Amino acid sequence: MAPLLLPLPLPLGTLPCARSVSRPTVPRPCLPLPFTKRQRLPAVRCPAEPGPAAPPAAPPAPRWHAALSAAAGLYPAYVTAGAAVAVTRPDAFGWFVDMAPGSYTATLGFIMLAMGLTLQLRDFAALLRDRPLAILFGCAAQYTIMPAFGAIVSRALGLPSSLSVGLILLGCCPGGTASNVVTLVAKGDVPLSIVMTVCSTLAAVLLTPLLTKILAGAYIPVDAVQLSLSTLQVVVAPILLGSSIQTAFPSVVQFVTPFAPLMAVLASSLLACSVFSENFVRLRTTISDASSVNGSFVSGDIGLVMLSVFLLHFAGFFVGYATAAIGGFKEKQRRAISIEVGMQNSSLGVVLATAHFSSPLVALPPALSAVIMNMMGSTLGLVWQYIRPSGSENETTDMPNA
Repeated sequence: MAPLLLPLPLPLGTLPCARSVSRPTVPRPCLPLPFTKRQRLPAVRCPAEPGPAAPPAAPPAPRWHAALSAAAGLYPAYVTAGAAVAVTRPDAFGWFVDMAPGSYTATLGFIMLAMGLTLQLRDFAALLRDRPLAILFGCAAQYTIMPAFGAIVSRALGLPSSLSVGLILLGCCPGGTASNVVTLVAKGDVPLSIVMTVCSTLAAVLLTPLLTKILAGAYIPVDAVQLSLSTLQVVVAPILLGSSIQTAFPSVVQFVTPFAPLMAVLASSLLACSVFSENFVRLRTTISDASSVNGSFVSGDIGLVMLSVFLLHFAGFFVGYATAAIGGFKEKQRRAISIEVGMQNSSLGVVLATAHFSSPLVALPPALSAVIMNMMGSTLGLVWQYIRPSGSENETTDMPNA
């Protein structure tokens, strides 16, 4: 029989092997009593750390500065009014045309001098150092887009051979100085526009005859020495003089600078309308003679020529801006490249056409371009004047990620 197991009384004290474990007392959170309103402590504000002092705000520009800027923005109105006068009364610009070519050279020099007063030499140094790609891109666009579209438009519209040669010749010309004025109005990159004009003009010694020969089948020699000297006299020297005057006499230039854009716009309008009026009488006589002899050129064809010139410059503005945008350039460079590509040296086209072709109709597209191009470019500049370029004002890189 198994033994019975009886429960023995155990002591209630601590066992010898047990260890006393002391637990820290955790304070219980103070919970708000029900039906009592919580008291909010006043917010404690740290004293602001002293930072760099903000630069003093520039004083507002006088009202007459805004009036001068608005007057310079009326570039399309000046060109349109001058063209209307040139058509109705061509002798109104006779006093200026009679002094040509000296008057033309002096006016172009004055335009570039006014541009130089608004710029500094360090702007051009920074352009050559930091943005050489923009210069190369713009010059390449100048001599690819316009010559190609000159041939495309002339074939698409079925222009006669003389007018086709004139349109292609216009497309193969370098950029004109009027593009610099329009870029200033459009708030584009003015140093880039000026350097592109200089580079494309110097390159015209080789590229204008070569491209005209390839696309139009006619070789047009260009006097390299004369064109280079004209570029130095009309573009480079006045800009360097204006920049030097700005450095030597800053107080005088500060007063004169607000007038510079308006003076450049008025001088450019006078030059464009004078070139148009100079050729209008001669072309009108030629057109009437051609239509009366063989009827090969009727008065209705003048509208076709105007359409071809319009399409050529429109392609230059649009495709020039689109390619610059695809290339990743910033807004100010896009505007400069677009205007520089779209605006040609139509005066050079008229001179080359009259000097190397027997048919005066070859000079008709460049002569009409003197007005149509300036009207289109100045209108585009006026639109861009009221659209502020995106990004910083001081853009120093070619590409956004550079």
